[in-house]
Amino acid sequence: MFDFLVVGAGFAGAVLAERLAVGSGLKVLVCEKRSHVGGNAYDCYDDHGILIHRYGPHIFHTNSKQVFEYLSRFTEWRPYEHRVLASVDGMTLPLPINLDTLNQLYGMNLTSEQAKQFLASVALPRERCTTSEDVMLGKVGKELYEKFFRSYTRKQWDLDPSELDASVLARVPVRTNRDARYFTDTYQVMPSNGFTRMFERMLDHPNIKVLTNTDYREIVDEVSFGEMVYTGPIDEFFQYQLGKLPYRSLIFKHQTVEREIYQNAPVINYPNEQAYTRVTEFKYLTGQKHPKSSIVFEYPSAEGDPYYPVPKKENAALYARYKELADEMPNVHFVGRLATYKYYNMDQVTAQALSTYSKMNGTFTMKGTRRTMESNLLSEPLTQNIALAAS
Repeated sequence: MFDFLVVGAGFAGAVLAERLAVGSGLKVLVCEKRSHVGGNAYDCYDDHGILIHRYGPHIFHTNSKQVFEYLSRFTEWRPYEHRVLASVDGMTLPLPINLDTLNQLYGMNLTSEQAKQFLASVALPRERCTTSEDVMLGKVGKELYEKFFRSYTRKQWDLDPSELDASVLARVPVRTNRDARYFTDTYQVMPSNGFTRMFERMLDHPNIKVLTNTDYREIVDEVSFGEMVYTGPIDEFFQYQLGKLPYRSLIFKHQTVEREIYQNAPVINYPNEQAYTRVTEFKYLTGQKHPKSSIVFEYPSAEGDPYYPVPKKENAALYARYKELADEMPNVHFVGRLATYKYYNMDQVTAQALSTYSKMNGTFTMKGTRRTMESNLLSEPLTQNIALAAS
């Protein structure tokens, strides 16, 4: 008998499994359909001994002391401040746009104050910022928007920025100083031994059993458990009864190069002609020393594993209908980017999982050193509960 079945071993699932097992003394079964833990943050060594991120670059940054201190229980860190360049007009220019971006692109020698005046002169502010196009036109005007953002966004989302919620490009700052860091968070670090090792330590507890290469639907009727934490796509959980929620996927083409350094930045964005959106060189991220280097090209795709919920009003409305079904299932906790259809960063998913645990913990009752559920264990097979909630 397990107290909890946790579906998925990414940030949401692993954090909740650890908290339930260590913080509350509960027995947890983690079910992961991939061959490894860590979700999309999984890293491993390639055939040449280079540490790579199989599913594209994952850069840890947060302003949350709570999140940083919690994850620090499972890893040591190395300082890392991420930098990105964009390939525009035959040049590689700092991104986010900053003072050096403007000066190099236009052959000017602006001061910070002059850069503010320049951006103000080209900006096309909207009365209401409802789309990502509105956001960027209001910050940088049409030309910079076209050069750096419009085509990149079209490739990434298969939608024009005018069709996307404002939140997508609102995440991208614009600066008038020479700060070339992509993020400005208080904590900017990478796990010293990689993300996978951090997850392995998180899940290394006698109360936690991990099954990989296992779809939870294959075992859900065979395993005795009390409640579920579900971190997969919410529409898939309900067997698409209300229709499919749109997600964007990615195709990764990894390549090893016979030189120590391949490019002059950890990530170079390609907003315009190329089919791929960006190229990452992993040794910048990991700090590894090696005579060869490993890079990955990212190609957005409509097919494949779901990575990004598509932020449009009609998609949010469909998700809200699925959430109504989820709210009728108090014994299933929907957590994470896919289960709550939110474009969360790693630290945000961690914070969401910790918050969920805190709320769940209030329903537990102490029995010696072990906490068990009060009276809310499943009284019927989970599949029957799903059918009832979705009817």
